[in-house]
Amino acid sequence: MIWDDETGEVFDPPTELPVDDYLRPPSPGRPVYGTLDYNPRNKSWILSGSPEMLAVAARLFGAGRTPRTAVRVHNSRQAVGELNWFMQRYPLALLDEDRYWAALTEATHRARLRERQRIEPLVLSPGEGEFCGELMDYQKIGAGFLSRMGRCLLADEMGLGKTVQALAYLAQRRQWPVLLVVPPHLCLNWQKESQRFMRVEGREPTVHIIKGLTPYDLPQCEVYVVHYLLLRGWRSVLRKMRFATVVFDEVQELRHRGTEKYKSATSIAEMAQDVIGLSGTPIYNRGGEIYCVMDALDRRCLGDPESFARDWCDPADDTVRDPEALGEWLRREGLMLRRTKAMVLPQLPPKRRLVAEVDADENVYRAVLAHVKEKLEEYRLAPEAQKGLLLEQVSQMQRQATGLAKAPHVAAFVAALLQNGEKVLLCAHHHKVMDAYAKALAAYTPVFITGRENTPRKQAAITKFMEGDTRLCVLSLRAATGLNLQNASVVVFGELDWSPAVHSQAEDRAHRIGQRDSVLCYYLVCSQGTDRDMQELLGLKVSQFSGLMGDVPPSPDAIRACEAAAADRLWEMVNK
Repeated sequence: MIWDDETGEVFDPPTELPVDDYLRPPSPGRPVYGTLDYNPRNKSWILSGSPEMLAVAARLFGAGRTPRTAVRVHNSRQAVGELNWFMQRYPLALLDEDRYWAALTEATHRARLRERQRIEPLVLSPGEGEFCGELMDYQKIGAGFLSRMGRCLLADEMGLGKTVQALAYLAQRRQWPVLLVVPPHLCLNWQKESQRFMRVEGREPTVHIIKGLTPYDLPQCEVYVVHYLLLRGWRSVLRKMRFATVVFDEVQELRHRGTEKYKSATSIAEMAQDVIGLSGTPIYNRGGEIYCVMDALDRRCLGDPESFARDWCDPADDTVRDPEALGEWLRREGLMLRRTKAMVLPQLPPKRRLVAEVDADENVYRAVLAHVKEKLEEYRLAPEAQKGLLLEQVSQMQRQATGLAKAPHVAAFVAALLQNGEKVLLCAHHHKVMDAYAKALAAYTPVFITGRENTPRKQAAITKFMEGDTRLCVLSLRAATGLNLQNASVVVFGELDWSPAVHSQAEDRAHRIGQRDSVLCYYLVCSQGTDRDMQELLGLKVSQFSGLMGDVPPSPDAIRACEAAAADRLWEMVNK
């Protein structure tokens, strides 16, 4: 049975499919050179027979030869096609005919889809009520690629909307449950994005974020979210669930074969129908790494490790000899789609703004506010004329606690951008929050423009960032005026300001004359502390938006109402 990506129906494929000659069944009636059997234990085809046939098979299929008696070939779609081509020269007697013809039919269907995608890419236009969002033209093609190819890598450059393309594909496919495997700091964001962009029979999908290493009874949901570090504890449970689709976000996390994370991920993916990888940094330099990433998505699509290393890599240091050739092969085989910002720049606005939810450490939040109760009591008992100043003091303490509670997760988000090769402006308000960033991101040698530097130090920081000596500049929101930092490709707001103009000024440090790129601006928020009130007031409600909040700041009364609401929640928290 095969799932049709365009109709959403399951069907029996026709016996005759228009395919290349190498996938046509071998001519009957010719002398055979041996036998072909299937070993279900290691999911491999076993060739046995004449020494001549085995010698050629060993050279063609690489490792897996038992001396002079057999050659083992893993049961991947690519290998089955090559095996069929081999049997046109060396016919073999099939000892498990049903399994072989089923495998050949699947390989043939994949080849047919791959050719259709090459000639006429599928443009996915999600139906009303399934996907609640709009896609740019290149995103429609990306979602169509995922829909048509099933087990593949979407390797668009960072900021081109891999998440929304994956969600459009899932919403169109409508097969549940699905598993989203993501970095720890993105669990909440995937939950929010899934509920924002997808619908199941007209309602939001139910989403459960898996917690802890010890398995428990999972609720019935359409979408499960788990981060990579928990896979080893949940491996056996998640394998049994046989997901319709597994999505690995930042799939380069699986580039090391020997880890428990990798073993667990591949074991779970093996039981899924489709497996999608998302990464803005497909790894070509280290051959073993790109091999592991692709093997996790589509088992043995690059052959066995030894053959890949021999054919593609320099034996001295495991680097890929010709990365461009490997990338071309992956694209030609329908295993990878990659677009850069330069390729789709005419479709992008000058500035792209996204709100992403990150986690926050409640223990840090409570610890920072351990001494706030006295100030809160003073505020609550004060005459109305004195409440304003006290409320502002409480709000500043709460905003700083919010920034510190989410600082490790903001730092992890920024580290991922830097690993993708981006040049980042990281904006914050409180000095203690910026100091937390300095500690967490020290390995990236950031420079700082925080208002605490004298003029020579400030200029040295600007020069170092603009000349490429560092790719990270930590910038105070209120120190952003008048700077030219157009070397940046991404602006990240780790803290929010009440004034939309302050955000716009910080964005424009990167979006200046001379900037030919589309600048990406991330607003990182959490559900803890003051963020949700500020987010509501500033209009940061949607995931992807082209206009910000406008130029008119909130009124003092509106700001005070938000501060009071946050203070009331804080009072409830400290009195529990």
